[in-house]
Amino acid sequence: MIARVRFNTRMKHRQSDSEGDDDDIDQEPGCCPGRRDRWHRPFEAGGAGRRPSNRPACRRFRGQKLSDPQLIAFSRNFGELDPPGPNPYGEPFNKEHPELNVISNVVENGKPIGNLGDGEAVWHADMTYVDVPPKAAMLHSLEIPPTGGNTYFANMFVAYETLPADLKKSAAGKIAVHDASTNSAGMLRKGYRKVTDVRETVGAHHPLVRTDPKTGRKALFLGRRPNAYVLGLDLPESEALLDALWAHATQPGFAMCHEWKVGDVLMWNNLSVLHRRDPFDPKSRRIMHRSQIKGSERIA
Repeated sequence: MIARVRFNTRMKHRQSDSEGDDDDIDQEPGCCPGRRDRWHRPFEAGGAGRRPSNRPACRRFRGQKLSDPQLIAFSRNFGELDPPGPNPYGEPFNKEHPELNVISNVVENGKPIGNLGDGEAVWHADMTYVDVPPKAAMLHSLEIPPTGGNTYFANMFVAYETLPADLKKSAAGKIAVHDASTNSAGMLRKGYRKVTDVRETVGAHHPLVRTDPKTGRKALFLGRRPNAYVLGLDLPESEALLDALWAHATQPGFAMCHEWKVGDVLMWNNLSVLHRRDPFDPKSRRIMHRSQIKGSERIA
């Protein structure tokens, strides 16, 4: 059964007829650990006259028992796979299938079997520190903790469309540097030095506002907040602009929360949403296998 998610600036609090039905759905924002996530039928943000988008930003597949080769085969239906970015340990976590990443806090024989640990993973899009980021990602849950470890998604089309006029003007034409040195858990990648001055951040340069090449619709394109810098601005001006954009973009009204079950597969558009993860009990186990689809778009 497939559940498709669209995001909106407001949420209707009407439960769907059955969890996991095949209709487009929304999830109420800000779900709490221990409370069952609730899914709702959508309405389109933007008021009368907007033609609804027919491309959901995120889709959920419940109850999937996929081997790694099956996850790879399924992922290739959507394009060429993009290998994982460098991790802090300098070698693939999944040596038999290096095109997959492992997201886990589990340690075996004194060595982590996966990336990101058990702490919070801050809001981010994946691998925006490269010139052509992955266009989509998939995450398959194999083991989950009893509480915590929820994943949140925020819609950057809606974030841009509801941006105050002064912030739209300030962001227009601006280019930001996307830091390559750390992952979303703040861990330094092997081969990089800690950033002490964001004006010297190493990474790709992307506009703060992305235009979808197929629809012409605009979205904020922020990557991740730590070590970001807006070219051409004084440091205080850069920090103030980025802080304002991030505060707006990550409001609960633009986001949904997914509480994981074993066998869930989530897939999302990496170029139009941000995502983050809650921390969870380090004594519990969380194992996810992840694929990503190679992008072809230079952000403009």
